[in-house]
Amino acid sequence: MFSRTLFCAALTALSLPSFADTVWLKNGDRLTGKISVMDGGKLLLETEYGGSIPLKWSSIATLESDQKLLVKQDQVSGEVVQSLQAADDGKVTLANGAAPRTVQLASISQIIHPKPLIQDFEWKGNVDVAMDYKRAETDTDDYDVSFHTKARHGLWRHNGTGSYNREYRDGVTVTDNWDAEYALDRFLDENWFWQGRVSYKRDQIEDVRRQRTIGTGPGYQFWDNELGAFSLASLINRSDYEYADGSKDEFFLAAVKWDYNRYLVGKTFELFSSGEIGKPLEGVADYELDAEIGLRYKVTDWASLNMKAERDIVSGAESETDETRYSIGFGVGW
Repeated sequence: MFSRTLFCAALTALSLPSFADTVWLKNGDRLTGKISVMDGGKLLLETEYGGSIPLKWSSIATLESDQKLLVKQDQVSGEVVQSLQAADDGKVTLANGAAPRTVQLASISQIIHPKPLIQDFEWKGNVDVAMDYKRAETDTDDYDVSFHTKARHGLWRHNGTGSYNREYRDGVTVTDNWDAEYALDRFLDENWFWQGRVSYKRDQIEDVRRQRTIGTGPGYQFWDNELGAFSLASLINRSDYEYADGSKDEFFLAAVKWDYNRYLVGKTFELFSSGEIGKPLEGVADYELDAEIGLRYKVTDWASLNMKAERDIVSGAESETDETRYSIGFGVGW
């Protein structure tokens, strides 16, 4: 009987989750789950019984966790702790192998998961869809689909983007274009990387019908963690333009690419922007710009509402392009 009891107890212990973080609230409630992130005055707790639960940081009395976490008490530096231990109300103890240190909860600005330089495999991305139908004096059908994905294995990172836009007005096509890009990053250390990229744009309506670009150059990853990422790349590109009248331009240009996203209010909102601005090394055009900026609101762990603005400019070329698009739609992310 005694051995059976021990056996059942052992099975129960093995069945418990690996990480059982606990949060005590000032009203006396206690919640268990897994701490995801704390930022913007919100702690995001992942639970089996309620999904992702955002908690006001000011409503928390104390908390504990067995996870390795990066705790920031300012906007610059942080401390990687092996665990968090419960303390008196309004405090938490940071355990980092040395003597534990108790700090005020109010002094903590962020809690995130530390991200190692080399990961076996990581894949994330999103697909956004926007559609607009208007039936009035002028009937309008507008479709906008885009995707953005990244996959990292070791020191290599694969980046893929693409979009498709089509608009009809009274049955006449007034916008019809698509584009795709692939970029490969090879990290030299934690921040510096070398990028090679190739992109293609096709437009059935505008004067610039085709754009082909291949380029390479160094880049710098300012940060990449649970709260977002920001990187810049400086490239030398070879671009080929083909116009509606059949003429062509081929030239080199220096360009700067950026890729930015930032989660806000416990990862409820995501601010994002990506794009490229380039200056031809020859007198073919003044400059070219392809950029987007937007905001996503997470409805569930995987679904979001989004709104964004896109700008595509080719200035000073034989045939200029100047397009601005605004869209509101639905997206999925992983």
